Amino acid sequence: MGKTDVLDQLEKIKSIDKSNMLGHCVKTHEYCEDAVRLAEQVSVSYGKPQRILIAGMGGSAIGGEILRDWLLNELPIPIEVCRDYVLPAYVNKETLVFAISCSGNTEETLSAFVDAIKRGCMTITITSGGHLLSFSKKLHVPHLTIPSELPPRATLPYLFFPLPILMEKLGILQSREKEIQETVRVVKKLSRENSPETPVKNNLSKRLALELSETIPVVYGFREYAAVAHRLKTQFNENSKVPGKYEMFPELNHNEVVGWEASEALAKCFSILLIRDRNEPLEIKDRIEATKSLALNKVQKVLEIYARGESKLARMFSVLHVGDFASVYLAILHNTDPTPVETINKIKEEMRKKFNVVEKLKKEVQLRITETF
Repeated sequence: MGKTDVLDQLEKIKSIDKSNMLGHCVKTHEYCEDAVRLAEQVSVSYGKPQRILIAGMGGSAIGGEILRDWLLNELPIPIEVCRDYVLPAYVNKETLVFAISCSGNTEETLSAFVDAIKRGCMTITITSGGHLLSFSKKLHVPHLTIPSELPPRATLPYLFFPLPILMEKLGILQSREKEIQETVRVVKKLSRENSPETPVKNNLSKRLALELSETIPVVYGFREYAAVAHRLKTQFNENSKVPGKYEMFPELNHNEVVGWEASEALAKCFSILLIRDRNEPLEIKDRIEATKSLALNKVQKVLEIYARGESKLARMFSVLHVGDFASVYLAILHNTDPTPVETINKIKEEMRKKFNVVEKLKKEVQLRITETF
């Protein structure tokens, strides 16, 4: 059985994708709609902040990056992402902090949440449960509870779409209903086009997986596709179980490109995946084309994925969605179940043995309750 045949054999796919990650990809548009519905039910009554910070790790932070890139040229206040135990020094009472942890037990996010409470930040949490939900309830912090049965990688809709909706409720963002609706429609269409039932010849994600097979993927993005490129890279890491990297135009033209002067034997280990947009700025288009012709001659392959949709958000999610499918199909080509992340779990367990961070935070929350109430 050839590689192409594997991706068109539904029973073979099911036997490898034991936890049905592809099923989550197919249902992404449903998760988007549900996330919007849940966010609309949350009540928040803070004033207008001077800055926004999203605290989270891994897939729980990427929604903040997407938000930042999406609104970079529109929102008059800065959006930053914190992936650490402590918040930056500038965070204060005028900062809106979204503390996001899919499991609710991510120790870095729990620590950042407690730090935000101590500083009097306008804090909102998004989680499926765990200590973050417990702390939020005890401290009367506005919170959104998301489904707990999904793998964290599949919860991106729940970790992103509530952000603009809650910002609308606080009066710091105008309604984006039309853009969100178009995004859901585009994602739904792409779900059909890239589903397991769609054969390789008509399935972009399957073809990308076949092209990337046996190479290290390197994703190049630009501007609003910076976080998108980051997400694609991490999906290849977690789903496909392969190393990968990502870089941005125009910055990569000032350093990264020199690396491809390496020996052809080394360069052939890599494939480049370029994120493209038919409306990309001329200066970016020229840089991409120049880079293709002058710097990428030794790599194994240079592939392109074009964004689809009218609005910026729809185009961003179109690339995200195709990349999600491709990363799972690449795992299947490697005969690897995409869902388990054993190394992440081992490191978390080792950290629990050495540092009892959560127990310390429990005491701090209890002290805060005593002082406040």
